[in-house]
Amino acid sequence: MSGSTMPPTRALDGLLALSALMTTDIQRFEREHGLTTARVHLLWQLGAAGPSTQRDLAEALRVTPRNVTGLVDGLVGSGHVTREPHPGDRRATQVTLTAAGSRFVTELQRSHQDLADRLFGDLPEDRLVAFVAVLDETLERFAGLMGETGEQEGTAS
Repeated sequence: MSGSTMPPTRALDGLLALSALMTTDIQRFEREHGLTTARVHLLWQLGAAGPSTQRDLAEALRVTPRNVTGLVDGLVGSGHVTREPHPGDRRATQVTLTAAGSRFVTELQRSHQDLADRLFGDLPEDRLVAFVAVLDETLERFAGLMGETGEQEGTAS
């Protein structure tokens, strides 16, 4: 290896360090708010899509309907969502954010935007576009590698 060649392990080491920092931040957030990552993802999805059936939530989160039932049970208990009969399908259950859930999602979206601005807001556009392109390609490659090793979609709790 010549002195001017960047080894691919340098990129992987950077991703691993970033992953560790993000994991620490997520764990802090979970402690502060008393919510698991899976419950936050469900709330985020409801904030984006609006009231949804449990089946639609399971598909969006790529988990089993049984997992969504457990997540919704917990979020009903914490006052973040309600579970009601679907207005157009008597066999379906609709999950809706409560006022507290809506406030949480609004704060989550604000925090998300703030972190994005702090991390990337001062990057020149061309560097940000290049970074996102490499990140997208890396995610696609890694997903492909995971498929090659026979990994299955995870479950949420």
